Amino acid sequence: MSQLRFGRMITAMVTPFNDALELDLDRAQELAVRLVEGGNDALIVNGTTGESPTVFYPQKIELFRAVVSAVGGRVPIIANVGDNCTADTVQFASDVAKLGVDAFMCVVPYYNKPPQEGLYRHFAAIAESTELPIVLYNIPGRCSINMEAETTLRLARDFENIVAVKEASGNFDQIKAIIDGAPEDFVVYSGDDSATLPIMRLGGAGVISTIGNVAPGRMKEIVELAAAGDWAAAEAKNEALMPLMTGLFETANPILVKEALSLVGFPVGGVRLPLVPATPAQSERLANTMREVGVL
Repeated sequence: MSQLRFGRMITAMVTPFNDALELDLDRAQELAVRLVEGGNDALIVNGTTGESPTVFYPQKIELFRAVVSAVGGRVPIIANVGDNCTADTVQFASDVAKLGVDAFMCVVPYYNKPPQEGLYRHFAAIAESTELPIVLYNIPGRCSINMEAETTLRLARDFENIVAVKEASGNFDQIKAIIDGAPEDFVVYSGDDSATLPIMRLGGAGVISTIGNVAPGRMKEIVELAAAGDWAAAEAKNEALMPLMTGLFETANPILVKEALSLVGFPVGGVRLPLVPATPAQSERLANTMREVGVL
């Protein structure tokens, strides 16, 4: 933990909305405090779980400012600034850096499907434009392309401020290649709660978590046990929580994460179109799962 600038347990927090689906900044601050007090080592703000595609730049600025005001200085605040336009990302990162965030997360450019060299130059341009640390985010299921291990390693070696990757490719050979070939101060985080232990067995640092919105203490315990080498205990705790890790993804994230927070008595509002609220049947199945794992 002392050697990890962002720790092992990082939650990608949801973005609270009010009844009109406008930003609820007060609730965002309350959620940030709740997550820090629940054991998170750092927070990702306005990632995919934070509905980044439907929270536009001026609103993102408001959200980042609110979270920094609430918990800045207590844990690192990692602002998701990634986009599929390099120039826009560079300009937006410059604006966000002034807010006091501690780092950036930047996703692989989606939809325009750049080749690996394009990915390299995209992230290189961002890294050259800022002194803040950057967490790369590789999620082929959402971006339609995979950033290959060679590209990730090239970036890690060439830019001191590219310090980590959130790997959600599901390709364990690729993840192992990154871990084995990375510079000493570059770390790999699982991008899927359910893949955390396998990735940590390969040498990964921990997780950028979704379930951490709902059960941060439980997920924190799992990664700390794994980091301490108590694999039997970590596996047992992981197996007990696995039904909820997978159940939260019955439909598009973060529909059920927001529903789960409502079920535990901490409502954060609905989701913006084109996402839609959980159906009654989905909510009932989720509640049953939450009771099964002891979260509700």
